[in-house]
Amino acid sequence: MKEVKKAIVILVPYPAQGHVTPMQNLAWAFVAQGFHPLIVLPHSVHRQLHGEGEEEEEEMKWVGLGDGVGQEESPDFFAMESALEKSMGSELEGLIEKVRGEGDEVACVVVDLLASCAIEAAHRCGIPTAGFWPAMFATYLFIASIPLMLHRRLLSPTGLPQREGKFSLHPELPVISTEDLPWLVGTEAARKARFKFWKRTLERSSSLKWLLVNSFPDESKLELANRKFSSEGCPRVLPIGPICRNGIRRSVSFWEEDLSCLKWLEKQKTKSVVYISFGSWVSPIGEAKVRNLAVALEASGRPFIWVLRSSWREGLPNGFLERVEKEERGRVVSWAPQKQILQHSSVACYITHCGWNSILEALQFEKKLVCYPVAGDQFVNCAFVVEVWKVGIKLNGVEAKDVEEGIVRVIEDEEMDGRLKTLNRRIMAGNNNTGAFIFKTFLKDLKRASSTTAVTQDASQINIPSYFPNNKNVV
Repeated sequence: MKEVKKAIVILVPYPAQGHVTPMQNLAWAFVAQGFHPLIVLPHSVHRQLHGEGEEEEEEMKWVGLGDGVGQEESPDFFAMESALEKSMGSELEGLIEKVRGEGDEVACVVVDLLASCAIEAAHRCGIPTAGFWPAMFATYLFIASIPLMLHRRLLSPTGLPQREGKFSLHPELPVISTEDLPWLVGTEAARKARFKFWKRTLERSSSLKWLLVNSFPDESKLELANRKFSSEGCPRVLPIGPICRNGIRRSVSFWEEDLSCLKWLEKQKTKSVVYISFGSWVSPIGEAKVRNLAVALEASGRPFIWVLRSSWREGLPNGFLERVEKEERGRVVSWAPQKQILQHSSVACYITHCGWNSILEALQFEKKLVCYPVAGDQFVNCAFVVEVWKVGIKLNGVEAKDVEEGIVRVIEDEEMDGRLKTLNRRIMAGNNNTGAFIFKTFLKDLKRASSTTAVTQDASQINIPSYFPNNKNVV
């Protein structure tokens, strides 16, 4: 039998900041169990993060795969989807063969569902494959229930709502508007295209054995709902989160972080600073709302850190940046070290678009939330923050008065502090919590699946005990 050097886990994130960050966190969870993660990205994105060639750390490696995107291009969602569909399959198969040729073996491929084109390639290579959902489990349910919504005629065949109003798919799910479904982003044509994308993703994911979800195992009743909504052959859902607990020794960022705001933060009083960030995806609010938010921040008299890309600053009032800098009232930065900011004792609350990574980091460091969801899964996330966990409030608009009053309400709500501490203890319990246990259970299941695969693949002559980590906590 062939002697194998290392057990490689290939991780395929969707190439966006909000997907790469949780996949990197997942990679550290694999490292802790003795695996050697290999994170693959389209070459255009890999080049942005690491330059040319492979980026190798002691425990994990980053590799760029050909995508046909030029160096000067900045593809949008649909352009990147097209590039992945054309190149990912053959590129991934080539990478797997390269790993095997070097004497190692691929124990598993983990695929972000938004990069579902990699699933079939992993299957063709005979590799056990798990899906990864980096967002909240509840938002996955809305995707998984597409066939049910079509059957009930809540949706047209192209995914557009057949009626306006609020609805809930299950008693354990909060009520949302039909306009807040995750694929209803952009123009009507874009909405239809996103719906088609999700239907295809569901089809492909039906061949998976496992779906690792970056959500905490507090949603067992929702898992029952998943069984109701899903057809036979759907993957086994494993809530292994919040994986931000795993920590990152070196965080990969798509943009350069402005660390100067940390020095400024050190000078501020405890629980005095308002942190504002609407994520990395698109410009979330127009010029008028940028102006209103700036007016509200000045009127509040509170110190603040505001993440605002230079291309989004057209709406700022005349002289705003100069006044802020002169008076040392706050910092406006293009990109920030968010986890370091949120864990700082000077930060009182977080005005957020309700991206799932941002919510988990806020819960991890016990920061109350002022929510302004914009698109995608953010409305569902916001509903849980406000209606289920009650650790934040939702802004109905970004008028200066609304923002100012919202900040005061959140900061002064002491009962919200208590609920936040309780929620933090429940979901951030460290390595011995339920999510970590479920992850180890997945690894046991993976080892059994790998053994079966080896028996049915005589040509590879894989010696399972030699490449699977000998970790007594797992096997």
